[in-house]
Amino acid sequence: MRDPKWMGVAPSNPYWSEDGTKIFFNWNPEKNTGDSLYVYELSTKQTRKVTPLERSLLPTASGDYNRAFTQKLFIKNGDIYWIDVKTGQTRQLTNTVDAESNVTFSADGSKAIFRRGQNLFSQHLLTGELIQLTNFLPGTKKADAAANEQDKWLKKDQLALFEVLKERADKKKEADKITKSNQPKRPKEIYTNDAILDNILLSPTAEFITYRSTKGGSGAKSTVVPSYVTESGYTENLPARTKVGASQNNSQLFIYNIKKDTVLEASTKDLTGINVKPEYLKEYKADTSKKAAARKVQFINVQWSEDGKYVVAMMRSQDNKDRWIASLDPETAKFKVLDHLRDEAWVGGPGSFWLEWIDNETIIFHSEATGYSHLYTVNVRTGERKTLTSGKFEVQQAQLSKDKKTIYFQSNEVHPGEQHFYKMAVTGGERTKLTGMVGANDAALSPDESKLLIRYSSATKPWELYLQEAQPNATATQLTKSLSPEFSSYQWREPQIVTVKASDGVDIYARLYVPKKKNGAAVVFVHGAGYLQNAHKWWSQYFREYMFHNLLVDLGYTVLDMDYRASAGYGRDVRTGIYRFMGGKDLDDNVDGAKFLVEKHGIDAKRIGIYGGSYGGFITLMAMFTKPGVFKAGAALRPVTDWAAYNHPYTANILNEPATDSLAYRRSSPIYHAAGLKDHLLICHGMVDVNVHIQDSYRLVQRLIELKKDNWEMASYPMEDHGFVEPTSWMDEYKRILKLFQEKLKK
Repeated sequence: MRDPKWMGVAPSNPYWSEDGTKIFFNWNPEKNTGDSLYVYELSTKQTRKVTPLERSLLPTASGDYNRAFTQKLFIKNGDIYWIDVKTGQTRQLTNTVDAESNVTFSADGSKAIFRRGQNLFSQHLLTGELIQLTNFLPGTKKADAAANEQDKWLKKDQLALFEVLKERADKKKEADKITKSNQPKRPKEIYTNDAILDNILLSPTAEFITYRSTKGGSGAKSTVVPSYVTESGYTENLPARTKVGASQNNSQLFIYNIKKDTVLEASTKDLTGINVKPEYLKEYKADTSKKAAARKVQFINVQWSEDGKYVVAMMRSQDNKDRWIASLDPETAKFKVLDHLRDEAWVGGPGSFWLEWIDNETIIFHSEATGYSHLYTVNVRTGERKTLTSGKFEVQQAQLSKDKKTIYFQSNEVHPGEQHFYKMAVTGGERTKLTGMVGANDAALSPDESKLLIRYSSATKPWELYLQEAQPNATATQLTKSLSPEFSSYQWREPQIVTVKASDGVDIYARLYVPKKKNGAAVVFVHGAGYLQNAHKWWSQYFREYMFHNLLVDLGYTVLDMDYRASAGYGRDVRTGIYRFMGGKDLDDNVDGAKFLVEKHGIDAKRIGIYGGSYGGFITLMAMFTKPGVFKAGAALRPVTDWAAYNHPYTANILNEPATDSLAYRRSSPIYHAAGLKDHLLICHGMVDVNVHIQDSYRLVQRLIELKKDNWEMASYPMEDHGFVEPTSWMDEYKRILKLFQEKLKK
């Protein structure tokens, strides 16, 4: 439970130099306070620490390349830099107090297009000419004071009576006309109406500018988290999030026609299914056959084709059940739907909101249309759609080669618990696996696409860097060795990857740790959620729990760690298996895991414990409250006790909103089931947790008190957020968990 630097610090954030001769990464083999930047030079095969001066001159890893990939623009310290990729020659283009951002090349590569504040600018790379492309102004335009009928009559009468007044008025009008005609053309004044503008894009033809406008939800109340142990000696309130169901942001997409000097809002009213009501409303006797008002959407991704002829937008309905990819006519601001994906649970999965142009007419994207995330293309002009990959596996991340003839992607095709790097023609066909090490292969192509920089780990070894040729069956050479002698002195167990047959027939993957000498007791670990997988063949992000499981096995416990329903890596049906009932199939899977331990591994059914943090803490509570007798003891760490108190982006996906689907919240929230507690419960929670607030646990404690339950205890940690930091806190928490199991699961 100590500071993890004792294990050896794994390299992180690796990236290639622009010319592909060096590899940079963060590392800390000296166990300093913080990581330092290191470089591996391919020519000498040597690794060294980068000097502060050298680091200050390096370009950032992110940026934008011209179409030939010979030049790059990037932002550093809020200023714009240009670099020649081959020679490394670098030039600073701006040095301003106001920060520049989102820099890209113009279509012809001659200009840098960037944001400064809310506005878009263009700077010529040779002449330095700076042009402001937009004139976004805060607030709302004030209307000119309108003259009343009396004043209009009086002015007209004066001009009719007095020749001098009429002559002077005509001269002023003519002078104003001349002055206006001599003024250079300026961008249209566009008022933001107090919205936030982003994704501001100049079309390659420089005829249009598209931008997204987002307004915050009105009346949304934010929570606060009290911090009691502070430098000031006073209790201080930490700002936190809103709760699920709070008013959400509203986004709009606009098109500024530069030539016509007009602004149009993209209309979503004709999107396929925009008026369809969700099926769950039938449970509340709502008539879903009648068309509802057009639902609000969030604009996620907008991209122009290289020739500027087409622009496509990706949108998601605000109730999370639809995703559209549509081409947009910039002249009329009307959409033509190219792909519509609807899910009565929620649209998601790996790569769901990624798309790229393959050529000037074709885009590539992910879809879970078959139940697994796969790659598809669609022709924007003809609407022709093509499936590139298929099967019972996921394509998790994808990228195009520089010439856009090859698609590189990460997939778990070999096994749900392995990740490998593949290549395939953009037209589909044969998939070529480029990596071979069993575990996770997080690969990055060299600039010339001939080599792979691989961040790799196995189940028993943390992440290290490897280098190999970007060819099948090539040997990967290890570049870093990070493990400390102390960590390596213990023989860490490689868990078995097993499948447990769930009560509804689904195979649930799990990690199984079996001791040489069993004590007849077992512990079920429940990983956290978000969208997460832990029954895999690479190094777990739960490395402390992994070490704790080795300790439990040393003491004779059998340990089971399940990828229950809702876990990542297994496709749409597993991902959405908890829709409208958290603590349903996901809990059933863990209960089936307990039966598996009894039937297949000789575990005493009366000596099984369960524990987990966050979502794992929630499942632990649901197990102890709704499945009494299955688990003799449970440790719920930083648990959600009432989903109506959690955040909107995560919870509304799964349970809709409390005001419209109260039944889902009631059956899914442990606080409503607390009366079912029969066995022994430990609750641990950080007091400055701004994710799952400790108020959740305090409300449950009050409920347990009122129910006169006496077989529980709670430990609070004054200095800890959702993820603990202090080794002493980790140590205290896990000593309590171990004590619970040792006392309650003994014979």
